[in-house]
Amino acid sequence: MSTTTYAPDLTAGSAPSSMRPTLAGLKHMISAGHYLATQAGMDVLQQGGNAIDAGVAAGIALGVVQSDIVNVGGVAPILVYEAKSNKVWSISGLGYWPRATRLETFMQKFGGTIPAGVLRTVIPAAPDAWITALERFGTMSFGEVAAGAIRLAREGFVMYPLMAEVIADNAKNYARWASSAAVYLPGGQPPVAGSIFRQADLAASLQYMADEERLCQGSGRLAGLAAARRAFYEGDIATAIVNYHKQEGGWLSHEDLRDFSVEVDPALSIDFRGTQVHSCGFWCQGPSLLQMLNILESRDLRALGHNSASYIHLLTEAIKLAFADREVHYADPRYATVPQQELLSKAYAAERLAMIAMNHAGPDMPAAGRLPQNRAIEMRPATAEDTARTDPRLDTSYVAVVDKDGNAFSATPSDGSYNTPVIPGTGLCASGRGSQSWADPEHPCRVGAGRRPRLTPNPSLAIRPGQYVMPFGTPGGDVQCQAMLQTFLNIEVFGMELQQAIEAPRFATFSFPSSFEPHNAMPGRLMIEDMVDHSVGDELKALGHAVQWWAGRNWRAGAMCAVKYDQQTGIRWGAADPRRPAYASGW
Repeated sequence: MSTTTYAPDLTAGSAPSSMRPTLAGLKHMISAGHYLATQAGMDVLQQGGNAIDAGVAAGIALGVVQSDIVNVGGVAPILVYEAKSNKVWSISGLGYWPRATRLETFMQKFGGTIPAGVLRTVIPAAPDAWITALERFGTMSFGEVAAGAIRLAREGFVMYPLMAEVIADNAKNYARWASSAAVYLPGGQPPVAGSIFRQADLAASLQYMADEERLCQGSGRLAGLAAARRAFYEGDIATAIVNYHKQEGGWLSHEDLRDFSVEVDPALSIDFRGTQVHSCGFWCQGPSLLQMLNILESRDLRALGHNSASYIHLLTEAIKLAFADREVHYADPRYATVPQQELLSKAYAAERLAMIAMNHAGPDMPAAGRLPQNRAIEMRPATAEDTARTDPRLDTSYVAVVDKDGNAFSATPSDGSYNTPVIPGTGLCASGRGSQSWADPEHPCRVGAGRRPRLTPNPSLAIRPGQYVMPFGTPGGDVQCQAMLQTFLNIEVFGMELQQAIEAPRFATFSFPSSFEPHNAMPGRLMIEDMVDHSVGDELKALGHAVQWWAGRNWRAGAMCAVKYDQQTGIRWGAADPRRPAYASGW
């Protein structure tokens, strides 16, 4: 493996040189949100697995080494580029509300809010998403790809500063449930950085799935994968989840788990100046990135100058417009009529662009388009606690892989462990992603049996036919699409190489209803990393933005990872964000 850095052509602006090199490999490349997950995926690649095998291995490992923000029983939206068919597929990786769910419960008992705990549980989707990816596109068994995660859970790993910080900050939340405290507050205290953190019950759960698979592997790989799925959704793990929910007043049933399956569909895409950018469906926020790119496509972004006041202003206003549509039009397409073609059309994007004034900030929350109808957007005022926050809700990671055959994998596994209890004896949580629904009968993403929340995690994948394939993504809640937009433009418009594009200073607006319960907004709030000159911030304030500053390369601005396969040279480039413990590796 070799490494290289090179300076981009930035005649219209400048960006600092990168802290790390962009890695280069000729056979395969992986980048993930934690270095041990990267290693788990790299081990699978070195054993002959493809991008999907390696991506699943890394994704499961993220549920171990980042179990504060990613859960084995959580969500895992996935994009897969299949080189032989030249198609991009979306695997939903998102559960829906149980059959027994009642919106009235939240309205009558909890004042229209969705409390932390078992009542915000939707059906765990990640295990089925990982197994479905292996069935459709992989080559290895569940036991083979989960081996690294099992070892990391059983033998432990060295607690690192960010995870220690998150657990310590949420110690009171973990203490609410004895089963959670037993894992995350060993000896009654949060684990400290440098200590060894073990999760024996989680190791046993994953091992149980692998053992059940092994008993059926004589009937073939697919039969084994089906057995691993049954172990989670019908076997001992399912029983533990259902029994705990019955005990605690939750809604999940054996039937909910048994009958669940993720959806596999062609990915959505738009063309940005000859590059096809792909996303999962309108059940997540991913299409908002596509809308942002459509809105910006016709503008000469390079002439504005990288991270100039005009550039940041234009992107911020485009983000606000896309998020207005997200708030009004995005929902589970199985239960709502989503104007998908209109939202992603170039004509509509031109109408939205025309709403942006370059001499002043627009409304804190601009109106969504009438496609064919509209609704008022409720801007719930942020509490003092929320106003003091400068970070997105922290509960996601990411993995990108490209293999020797050019297949690509992009996944954003998620679900924190501090707002819903660990299921006793399993070491995992049943997905608390119900926090991204609304306890509002008028909202398109309202709570309801069978309905899916509007998910923030959203992997992306860019393809410039005959030139490159690039899976990319990040954690960061409502910051995700904003960080992905800026990183993509850094590469596509400003010619930065991957690592420089990822490390370049970022910004994020919070002038919209948060995707997370209680869905508060911070009108005008624009956070900027302070590597941007403060005179730029002064210009933005004069335009009407409520500017505040993040110190340095801040983990709150996301943790981008990307792999770029150059189809002309055969080189696979990889980069990872130093804002968090993300790393790339290749060969």
